[in-house]
Parts: sequence; structure tokens; C-alpha cells
Amino acid sequence: MSTSVLSRLQRGLESMYRVDTRLDVQAFIVDERERGATLGEAEAGQTQRRPREQLLLTQANGELSLGLFVDAAAIANLERHDPLRGLSDQNFWDFCLAIEGVSHFIYVALRAAHDRSVTALELELQAEVDKFVTCLLLGQQAPQDAGRLRHRLYNQVGLAEDLDATERDRYQTANDEARRYAGSLERRYLRGGHVTDMLAELRRFYRLGLDGKLGHIAQAA
Repeated sequence: MSTSVLSRLQRGLESMYRVDTRLDVQAFIVDERERGATLGEAEAGQTQRRPREQLLLTQANGELSLGLFVDAAAIANLERHDPLRGLSDQNFWDFCLAIEGVSHFIYVALRAAHDRSVTALELELQAEVDKFVTCLLLGQQAPQDAGRLRHRLYNQVGLAEDLDATERDRYQTANDEARRYAGSLERRYLRGGHVTDMLAELRRFYRLGLDGKLGHIAQAA
């Protein structure tokens, strides 16, 4: 059986950051029905947000359970237009959606394995950085194209209308900080063609906590 597109994206991210969850994200994928059951909608009797990508976390008896929902139509589109063969208007945004979900999954799994907590903002910030880096490398874009990619990822997006104030602030902060960091990577590494040095920094950045990430961005930008 062929490896799923999400599993291949997971392998790519883990290889880039030199980490190993020893898990296969495909085994944790849930469908719409399973998501609803996990969220407890029937018992709650209320409507829950249904984003196209959602990491589900439940904890019982000291153990953390993970589930990842990614829109089935997005996955089907990526199976038809494999991002590993190139990015285009046909698969760009679905690829970003998949990377976000896989990024969340890997990050939480690694933190849980080392009994380290993680904040929602930390998750979103890392995922926004991962989108930029993976699109840049996978698309084999020239360094001069990094600015256009950065604009597309961070300026040509809008926040969902059903976000509450806390969620809106979190997503906006993650977007703004990732845009600043991507700009610094472009200036310090990409314009000079120093991709290897950029990857070394990104691996260090990946291992920082939220305060360390924000402090590094402030210094680098």
C-alpha cells in the first residue's frame, strides 16, 4: 500500500528538523464523525467550530490522546496533485492546510514525549514558519521569489469570521511574528544563497519554547 501524502509530509518535516516522533500521523487521522464524537457535540448540545484542520487532544489517567482532522477534500486534492511533485495554484492552499496539521501533530507529540507543555500560540507560530520553509524548499523557488511567497502566505490570508477575540489575537500574532521571521530569513540567508545555514538556524529555533522563539524573532528582525 502506498504511503499517504500526510505521512510523506510528516517524514519531510521530521527529516528537516532532525526529530523523530516514532509515530505515523496517518494512524491518528479522524473523520468528521470521529471528530464530532471527540468534541462531545451530542452531549454538549451546542455547535462547535469545524475548521478544515484541527488537532484533537484528550487526556485521561495521565495519558494524552491525539487525533488529527484534515478536510477529506483537501487530502483528495493532494493525492491528485502531489505536492512532492511541485506546488501550483491547484494544490498550494491545501498543501498549507496539510502542513499546518502535520506540524501541530509532530510538535505536540514531541513535547508530550518529553513531558513538556506547549501553548496554542507556540503551535500556531511554528506551523506558520513551517509553511514558509516547506513551500520555499518544495517549490524549489529562487531566493528572489521568497518575498512573493511571504506576501502570499502572510498577507493574502484572512481570519475566520467565527473566531472569538482570544483566538483571533492568537492567529494574528502567529501570522505577524512568522512574517517577521520569514523576512529575516530571507534577508540573512536566502539573498546570499545560504540555505544550509538557514536550515541550521531553523533547527535551533524549532527547539526553543515560545518565549525563546519570540525573543529570537525580535532580535533577528
